[in-house]
Amino acid sequence: MPIQYTGIASEHQAVRERAGLFDVSHMGQIEVRGPGALELVDLLVTGDVRAVVDGQALYTCACNERGTILDDLIVYRRASADVLVVCNASNRAKIARHFLAHQRPDASVRDASDEYALIAVQGPRAFDVLEAAGLPAELRGSLGSFRFTDAPVAGVTCTVARTGYTGEDGVELFVSPGLAPRVFAELIERGAPFGVAPIGLGARDTLRLEARLSLYGNDIDETTNPLEAGLGWIVKLEKPAFVGKEALLAVKREGLTRKLVGFEMTGRGVARHGYPLLDAAGAPVGVCTSGGPSPTLGKSIGLGYLPVALSAVGTSFAVDCRGKAIAALVVKTPFYKRKASMKGPQ
Repeated sequence: MPIQYTGIASEHQAVRERAGLFDVSHMGQIEVRGPGALELVDLLVTGDVRAVVDGQALYTCACNERGTILDDLIVYRRASADVLVVCNASNRAKIARHFLAHQRPDASVRDASDEYALIAVQGPRAFDVLEAAGLPAELRGSLGSFRFTDAPVAGVTCTVARTGYTGEDGVELFVSPGLAPRVFAELIERGAPFGVAPIGLGARDTLRLEARLSLYGNDIDETTNPLEAGLGWIVKLEKPAFVGKEALLAVKREGLTRKLVGFEMTGRGVARHGYPLLDAAGAPVGVCTSGGPSPTLGKSIGLGYLPVALSAVGTSFAVDCRGKAIAALVVKTPFYKRKASMKGPQ
């Protein structure tokens, strides 16, 4: 997957206004199978896997015993004894080791990443593109958010999941690697009347930032916990047990010292990953984890960790942009949210 095909701004616009096609086959896929599959996965993630039904996916994360984030994941329940866990490419080996370390006789774990290709089709015209390539039209209305099913696309049976990483409607297609080039090519050909475009990593990053979707290695990692990262909604502390629960209970009891906030630059400057965040006295008090110009909003935006006292919406601070203190403001996120009329069923 290249950084860009024709240009980050034009590719970003294609997804926001029409449809974009992403080859995200670099993602990792871990299969957990056996009568104890659900119980095993539930132990290793912060979300409540027991509440998920067949054909439903769950956004969650895996923590270590310290309560910090090993990776953020999507768990797909294919059956009570068959669970697919999708992880970030950079964490494939780590997550596979983590799950294998907890493998038991009634739940086997296998890194099956090389057996999957993954193609994302995202944008307001995504289903027009998919239907032109043979996806049954009824799925547009019947396939809910974070639901998945098997269906034909380009004459190939794919697992079609209504998930994504752009803030737009669309799907991700799980397909056999040998057949993926055919599916990708036909989506480009059949989707041409709808303005579909191949999208690179650059626009993938600007799209997810506008939607305030975390990037592992930037906004979250093994030095951050999900509560301070704004991911408390995927942590079910009422669960009987999961790896990292005791540490997160302690964090909750003691209170957060910092929070991941969204901000926009009010001065002339662009915040970038790693830039220091400054208080009113000019002292470093945090760090920018993601940042850059927003093609949709026409302003520079970012995410970063600030002390709780400076984390409220409307709080002013500054970003150290290569030695210059540039004014910034904590704002409500997501920075961009698609219109309600464009949303798929929930």
